[in-house]
Amino acid sequence: MSETIGVDVGGTKVSVARFAGGELDDPVIRPTETADAEQLIEELVAAIGEVRTADTDAVGMGVPSVVDFATGTLRSSVNVPFENLPLRQILGERLGLPVFVDNDATVAALAEASDGERIAVENLVMFTVGTGVGGGLVLGGRIYRGATGAAAEIGHTLIGLDLTGGAPEPPAGFPKPGSLESLAAGTELDRLAVAMAQAQPDSALGRLVAGGRRVDGRDAVEAAQQGDEAAIAAVATLGERLGVGIASAINLLDPEVVAIGGGASAAGELLLAPARRVAERYVLNGVGTRTEVRLARRGPEAGVLGAALLAATEGA
Repeated sequence: MSETIGVDVGGTKVSVARFAGGELDDPVIRPTETADAEQLIEELVAAIGEVRTADTDAVGMGVPSVVDFATGTLRSSVNVPFENLPLRQILGERLGLPVFVDNDATVAALAEASDGERIAVENLVMFTVGTGVGGGLVLGGRIYRGATGAAAEIGHTLIGLDLTGGAPEPPAGFPKPGSLESLAAGTELDRLAVAMAQAQPDSALGRLVAGGRRVDGRDAVEAAQQGDEAAIAAVATLGERLGVGIASAINLLDPEVVAIGGGASAAGELLLAPARRVAERYVLNGVGTRTEVRLARRGPEAGVLGAALLAATEGA
């Protein structure tokens, strides 16, 4: 049985843990150094050194980036200072170990599809709904990366574009209007929470604003869980939009599982029930008859576990 180290690089924290004998140790967690690439690389090397042993075979890493998996080069990144960076080569030289680098949502999908080091779900689509919307694909029992290693940018699926007069000229940058990320990310739940507070000042969210609080998506989830109707409606709106994206994934791939993770998944069935309901309406009859739409089961450890599994499977 191999011993590997998983590294989950997020916009706010880095999580590093040892994986051996099918078990993941408690992770070492540090705030992400976002000042520049070299400082973050030094932080990663130091954190890996804290958990590394003489038996460590390889290191796997999940990064919020578009990754050329074959070379481990990060083409572009979100919330971390990595751009056109050959991270696999740099870390491999500094650590003296094989290093494997992939997109963070892709390694989370690998964790969600696995039981120990074995793939338990052959065909799985992962949605990570947080600050943005990420995605990962396990198809035919293997990670699917596409022709260049950059597949599964699910957040940029178009779900609400007005094409009445043909395709409009899009603004620069991403996410584009009408994309899943622009309409169903955690930042959009922030906006919906503010809008509901303004529209319904007697609601729990409205009372928070009246008391001088700046409300966000987390407030909406908490208030919804306590039964506040305005907050429930805000979370349901996000869920319905997510459901359109889920339907597109099911129509395209007919997976066994669609797993929903990320911070917004803390809303549980308040998010998933409307998402399932809408997805069912938009899925073609006869497609997705064996698809389970559920919450991701790995929770906060998905990224670091998936990264460790990446090293275990790719380094075998």
